[in-house]
Order: sequence, then C-alpha cells, then structure tokens
Amino acid sequence: MEKGRESPKHESKGRRLVLFPIPLQGHMNPMLQLANILHATGFFSITIIHTHFNSPTISNYPHFTFCPIPDGLSETESEASTSDSVALLSLLNTNCVAAFRDCLAGLVLSGVEDEAKEPTACLITDAIWHFSQSVADSLEIPRIVLRTSSLSSFLAFAALPLLLEKGYLPKQDSQLESPVLELPPLKVKDLPTISTRNHEVFYKLIGSMVKETKASSGIIWNSMEDLEQSTLATVRQVFPVPSFPIGPFHNYFPASSSSLLAQDKSSISWLDTRPPKSVLYVSFGSIASMDEAEFLEMAWGLANSGQPFLWVVRPGLVRGSKWLEPLPSGFMETNGGRGYIVKWAPQQEVLAHPATGGFWTHNGWNSTLESICEGVPMICSPCFGDQMVNARYVSNVWRIGLQFESGMERGVVEKAIRRLMVEKEGEEERERILCLKEKVGFCLKQGGSSHHYLESLISYILSF
Repeated sequence: MEKGRESPKHESKGRRLVLFPIPLQGHMNPMLQLANILHATGFFSITIIHTHFNSPTISNYPHFTFCPIPDGLSETESEASTSDSVALLSLLNTNCVAAFRDCLAGLVLSGVEDEAKEPTACLITDAIWHFSQSVADSLEIPRIVLRTSSLSSFLAFAALPLLLEKGYLPKQDSQLESPVLELPPLKVKDLPTISTRNHEVFYKLIGSMVKETKASSGIIWNSMEDLEQSTLATVRQVFPVPSFPIGPFHNYFPASSSSLLAQDKSSISWLDTRPPKSVLYVSFGSIASMDEAEFLEMAWGLANSGQPFLWVVRPGLVRGSKWLEPLPSGFMETNGGRGYIVKWAPQQEVLAHPATGGFWTHNGWNSTLESICEGVPMICSPCFGDQMVNARYVSNVWRIGLQFESGMERGVVEKAIRRLMVEKEGEEERERILCLKEKVGFCLKQGGSSHHYLESLISYILSF
C-alpha cells in the first residue's frame, strides 16, 4: 500500500468496513453512495481500496480513508478500456490479486494488533471482483457483494450457461424477436451481451462472478423489493445467501457527485429558461459509443421533432470523432435555440429539474433508477450488458417508457420523441412513473422495505 495518499485520519466509528469498487463510472458511483449510507449509520468507519485507473476524487470524501493499489495497466490498456470493458475487467481481476491481498491483510492485521484502530468487520466488493472471495477466505474475513445492476438482469447473467446450452446464445438474427421462455418477459435480443474480442473471456468472467457471489456472505442490491418483488423471490432461490435490496442509493442524501467526468453546470442555467416538462434530456452514459450514421439519425430526429432537447455528447460517443464534427454545418442554428449540447451534465439535477419532461437513455441501471425516482418517463436505446434487460422492464413491465425495437432511423426517432413528449401515450407513461416514484420514495422511510433491509444489513454486519 502506498503511504502518503491516504486521507487524513478521522474519528473512530467502532468497526471498519473495507470497500473495493470497480473503476468504471456506473460501478464507482453506487459503491461510494453505499459507503456514505453505511458511514452515516454511525457504526462504521470506511476504508476504500481503489485502483490507480479511474481513481475516485479523494477530496470529496474527507470522512473516508483511501488506499490506492497498483493495477498493472499500461497507458494503452487504460485508453482502450471503453472499447473492450470485458478485456479490461478480466485483466484487472488478474493484475490486482497480489496488491489487493497485501493491502487488505495490512488493514486486517492493524485492527488486530493496534487497539487504537478499528477491527475490520467485513469486506464489501463489487461482484465483478470475483478474485476477492478467495482473498477474503484466506484472511478469514466475511465478503459481502455489491451488485450494481437490477436483480432481473443479474438473473439473466446467472442463466448464461443455460442460455448457451439451449441455443439462445450466441444470438442469431433470425431469433432476435423470439421470447426466452426461461426468462419472461425477455426476448433473445434482450439477453445481456457485451461487445468483446473474445466471447469466451466474457462467459468466463460472468461465470466466475456468479460462482463467487454464491460463495459470498451476502448481496447488497441498489434496487427495491417494491420494484422487483417477484424477481427477489427467484434470486433467493438461485443465490442462497442473504439479500439486502436497500436502494435507491442516490436518494439517501441530497445530490452529491462522484462523477469521474467534469460536469457542465450551464445545462441547468439553460433548463431554467424552459417551460415545465418541455425538454427531452438525452444521455447515453459514460461508456456507450455509436457510429457516425447512427449519430446523424439521432441528430435529425431530435431536430425534426420540434421539441426542446438537452443533449449530452461525450467526447468518444461517436466512434472516430473527437466531438461534434459529424454534425452538419449550422445544425444548431437551424434549431432556433431549441437544442443545447454539453459534454457531460449533472444528471440528477437535470432529471429533477421542472423543465425536464423526458429522458432518452441507454438504460444503465443508475440512469434508470434516477429517472424513476424523479418521475421522468423514458425513451430506451440500450447498448450492451444489463441495459437491454432494464429497457424491456421499463417498456413492457413497468410501462414507463418507449423502446426503439429496430434501429434509429430519423423518422422513427422523431415519432418516438413526439409520442413521449406531447401525445397521450407519453402522458399515460408519465402518470404511471409518477405513481412508481411515490411508491419508491416510501421505501427509504420508516416502515419502508429498503429502510427495513438497511437495518437488517447493519445488524448482520455487526454480528460478524
């Protein structure tokens, strides 16, 4: 462990929790939110072990101790992380073993030998850090897993061996619309897959994640029993360890950012000038990418819809382009000020803003939850991984959004935007998501399901 980069010492909380996040935006955010939730209970101090790659902003968390470990990534491997996340995560699970073991062993030993230091109660890692189970076992410390996706998508990941055996995977074009009988309401095209150079590495990574999750001491979910009640019952059969659905994490505290990207606050000033529920917010997260032709269909669909839009175009979103070069000359001017483009936005603030009336999203789980919690109906354009499962539940189960079922042609885009923003179908979805927002809002209150599970989680950790 490197000295010198540890955060300042803080008051003792009695028991230490050691957390280990995956260094990708959609995984880092919920882990740091969970750390805040557990710290706020007053029972625990928090130590975060993290990689050098995409390390968190330590100054935002003066109440935590941070322990950086080397990740063995070359500059080229770090830069290539968004193009093949499977290769990156598989490599990290190999590279980090020794450094992680040494760091955790030092923390556990210090709590045993030094009475002034808190004993380590347990380790909490992202489920994808599958190697950490054997490390925890060797140090005789309980490991609890954080799964940052929905319960429904995790069941789909867990079923990959069965799906391969049944011939659903690899996906065939002729079968994409066929139902997956073992996982209703999913279609073959909804099954979680990730673009990678080596699909065997993907299947091995997921298999190890599922196996070591079953071997863990429990699972924490950034979801709610009220949202995924029937799925939770199935999860308990497949994963016979305690489950704690204590989400939505981001609703425990006022909006606080753990963004790895710089946020453009001018998007809020622009929204301030717009009428209530009039703006479509468009953002595809921190990793998704598309080709130039698809980007142009999006652009013209937005323009032709006649609706105001706030569009996050992250550098790297369009493959082969630095930023907005693919847009036709004068594109923004032709929109008469109806559109506003930024590189990254403070998403929770945007979704909570009165002017935001819809969210065109890739359906990452964090984005989907944030949209539900603010009562903003969605247009779904899932790209990879769990996003396809999330989109199917949004459009077909909860019925709080529309999904592009067959590509993004500008005419289809224009119609979908108008359906969501100004037509009766969108109004009905808005009513349903406002009811769901109210239901989810109760989860964290006294008597709510997430409040109950958080109390159970605290008691469980204290029993170790």
